[in-house]
Amino acid sequence: MMSVVGHTPPPFFKRGPTPLARLTFFTTLAIILLVADLRFHTLEWARLVLATVAWPMQRVARMPVEGAEGAGQYFASLARLQQENVALRARSLATANQLLRQEHLEQENRRLRALLDMKERQPTEGRVAEILYAARDPFSRRVVIDKGLQAGIAAGQAVIDDLGVIGQVTRVFPLMAEVTLLTDKDQAIPVQVRRNGLRAVAAGAGVGGIELRFLAANAEVQVGDVLVTSGLDGLYLPGLPVARVAHIDRDNSYAFARIRCEPIAGVERHGHVLVLGSRVVPPRPEEQTAPGDKPTKGRKVKKAAR
Repeated sequence: MMSVVGHTPPPFFKRGPTPLARLTFFTTLAIILLVADLRFHTLEWARLVLATVAWPMQRVARMPVEGAEGAGQYFASLARLQQENVALRARSLATANQLLRQEHLEQENRRLRALLDMKERQPTEGRVAEILYAARDPFSRRVVIDKGLQAGIAAGQAVIDDLGVIGQVTRVFPLMAEVTLLTDKDQAIPVQVRRNGLRAVAAGAGVGGIELRFLAANAEVQVGDVLVTSGLDGLYLPGLPVARVAHIDRDNSYAFARIRCEPIAGVERHGHVLVLGSRVVPPRPEEQTAPGDKPTKGRKVKKAAR
């Protein structure tokens, strides 16, 4: 190549310090920086700047690893939760019978406690009995209880629950007894209106119903009145809740009003009842004799009259 006036061609290889000189320089510089940073902490700011700049790059570099770990934990927890759900479902199915039975037992315990409390309030003796089954006759409302002659049950005894009257014992066997419910068409009970003391006769009207019979159309009875036993029959204690007036049909063309009532007690619901003992009826005044009188005197007077 021809040289230009005033300029020399560049060298073919660029020359500089030798590799040994470079190694010596950079080694010396590194030692100086190490000593200075160790003694005077001169590079602390440089480390902070580098850490701040490198933090996003570190997070980006860690994202694939963290994503893989998170996905693995998610699927592992999902499989574990599915297994736990299957186990819990199987356990709930296994204990469902016990839970339902426990609820049933709690309800029975509440009713039994209420029955025992009513037994303490009544002046007569009573026995708690369990209803075994209903009578086979579809046209009657009767149930069979698990107490009979061996428990002192007798025909004619009143049967109640924690709310009121249920019925009456009509047939007794050695180990069981038959109870006719208030809703039976052949069952009647003397009652009175608690509000005004009006006396009447309540008779069964079939499935779940009671009606008042032989009340005048203008009788002082209102919807919502509570009917209680009057005790005139000598069987039921006075004041026991029987029914509540639900509907009154007053027709002037008929001599009596048609009054439908709903039983207060669980006539066709509960499984335990209380059989009250026989009621002691006080003797009539004419049957009572004075303490100093003798039966023979009455006989002598009759003979003398003859």
